Parts: sequence; C-alpha cells; structure tokens
Amino acid sequence: MTVLDTLAPLRLDRSRHAAPQVFEQLRALIVSMELAPGTVLVRSELAEGFGLSQTPIRDALMRLGEEGLVQIFAQHATVVSRIDLTAARHAHFLRQSLELELVGTLATQADAGLLARLHSALAAQRALLGLQDAQGLLTGPAYADFIEADRAFHQVLYSALGMDDLWALVRRESGHIDRLRRLHLPVPGKAASVVAQHEAIAEAIARHDPDGARAALREHLSGTLGQIDDIRQRHPDAVTG
Repeated sequence: MTVLDTLAPLRLDRSRHAAPQVFEQLRALIVSMELAPGTVLVRSELAEGFGLSQTPIRDALMRLGEEGLVQIFAQHATVVSRIDLTAARHAHFLRQSLELELVGTLATQADAGLLARLHSALAAQRALLGLQDAQGLLTGPAYADFIEADRAFHQVLYSALGMDDLWALVRRESGHIDRLRRLHLPVPGKAASVVAQHEAIAEAIARHDPDGARAALREHLSGTLGQIDDIRQRHPDAVTG
C-alpha cells in the first residue's frame, strides 16, 4: 500500500484552513502506525492526495517535525521518524505527574456531576468490550474507538479542574508513547484490564480516597514502559533511544 492509498479515505473540510487539517490527519496516521517509521512522505504526492498546493503540506510537515514525528531532510525527503524512547519516557513522566495530582485533588472534592461524567466514559468503554473476539482482542474500528474512549476518560479528569490546556499539552507531547502503545497493543484481555483500572480510579475518587486514586492511576499508566525491552526486541527498526 502506498502513501496515496493510505490518504484515499481522507477528506478536508473546505470551510477550515487546510494546513491544520493536514497536520491532524497525518499525525493520526503516524500515531496509529498506519504510516510506519521509515515511511517516506513526498510533498508533491501528499499535495496530490489531499488535493492541495504544496504550501499547506509544507506547513503541516513542519509541525510534525516540531513534535519529532517526522525528520525533514532539506531538498531531499521527509521520513516518518522512529519511536524515540527518551521522548516516550518524558511524555510518560509529564502525564503521570499531572494526573497523580489531578486524581488526588478530585478525590477530595468529587461531586455527582464529575462521577456521572466518569461513569458515562466508562459505559462507552464497557460497550466496546462486547466487540472483542474469542481471544479477548479488540481489532479494527472497535480498537480505534476504544483508544478514543480511553482518552475521553482521562480528559474528564483534566476538564473537571478546568485544565483543558494541560490536556492539550499532554496530547501534543504524547506522539511517541502513543506509537509505543500501538506496538504493545492489542493483546488478549488488555482492553478489559484498562476498563478495570479506570473503574478503580473512579471508585477511589467516589469514596474520597486520594491515596487509592493515585495508586490506581500509577498502576494504570505503568504498563507500556514496563514492556520496552520486549517491544525493542520485537520491533528493532521502529524504535530508537
């Protein structure tokens, strides 16, 4: 499959500026590993695929370069970067530091509105568990939907304290660790485990237990980095650092 084949289903909203949409869509393809490390991105081909001039393509690629998701070689090519394990560790440290404080604070002041939003996010995840195959795996669109539901649960934590700007920061810095998770997942039973961990976080918040909420969150966020050696062994060409 060529890069143009990957772009075929993508559409642009002509009422919005093009460059941010190109950035968002290319970033999503890189993070999902549909555009794997080492994929060469040719500006003229991308312009053809999106039906645009090369200017918004260049701007989008520059933003991807700022996040370390592509390497831009002047007058040569742009290549999807390998997963930087150092960047992944830094993103994990940032997210864990913020969310430990978030759940600890929320556990001291949880109200019915917050608990309802957490339960709603959990209900969406539980519904997707019904789409698992016989091996306890979520694949295809169901897997992508589960990842979005996972993010929605965490976003509730930030929004509850009016810290959506910090959520945006975390998402911006998470490209490498999100790709690392894609190499680690899916594995049988992992989706059910994620839901159980989210339930433990929500339950600790509901019973006003800051220590319990922090412990549940720490366990939840520890999985992927604990598997780095295995991931590196299985995908030596995809990771660096």
